[in-house]
Amino acid sequence: MALIRYIFLVFSISVLSQSSVEIEFIIKEPLKVDQLIDANQFDGFYAIQDNAFQLMQLIGSTEYSNIQMGVITSANAFNPLKINLFYRDFNSAVILDNRLAEIIRIDFNTLQPFRMVSHISTGNDNTIWLYDQNTQQLELFDYLTRKTRITTLPIESHVLDLKSNFNFCWLLTEKFVYKYNYVGSLVDKFPNDGYSSIDENNGNIILLRENQLFLRKKNEAIINPIKHDGLLIKQFLVTNETLYIYDGEFLHQYQLKMN
Repeated sequence: MALIRYIFLVFSISVLSQSSVEIEFIIKEPLKVDQLIDANQFDGFYAIQDNAFQLMQLIGSTEYSNIQMGVITSANAFNPLKINLFYRDFNSAVILDNRLAEIIRIDFNTLQPFRMVSHISTGNDNTIWLYDQNTQQLELFDYLTRKTRITTLPIESHVLDLKSNFNFCWLLTEKFVYKYNYVGSLVDKFPNDGYSSIDENNGNIILLRENQLFLRKKNEAIINPIKHDGLLIKQFLVTNETLYIYDGEFLHQYQLKMN
């Protein structure tokens, strides 16, 4: 009987602690892109349209296109001075500057040891985080010296998503969410409860599960749902505490209060 009361108490605490996160509507704008990547501080957006990477601003748009490298698998503009594009079919990456001019190209097929890369994201300095399917390891790779600075222990689960800032990297797998610091140490790990993608903002992480967003605040273990009025979520991102939800036709912006 005491055990039953204890289980009920733990369940009650868990339910009560999972309160919804309120968001405040800002604006809704029409938008037609294949993939929304990020927002910048000048009310512009990075996106992929017709396999070209674009910076869309009020004064006009700039784009980078390289059809010889195939389809752009992913892009990361966390550091607008060193944007990275990933071409999975060619096992290659391109680094762009803030004008979308090419800085450097990395062909992982020509490097030793050989890497079969599935995900990349921005690192600090002249580095990118990459996941090597051959070794099942996460690496912090210096693209100027073509050398690996850090390698983690093997990860025994299929990788779904990878996000980072200058200090930390979050790896979403089918079983767990891992958080590593810039020296490659595992500093956090928690079970993946059906999440399919992830984003981060100042150490806070936002997770997507079946068209529902969840917030896990920095240095907290509780994961709370975000109320968003049942919008269809084709993509989402968070920049400077602004939540962007793209439904394929409109871009919805909300103020997300982290405190």
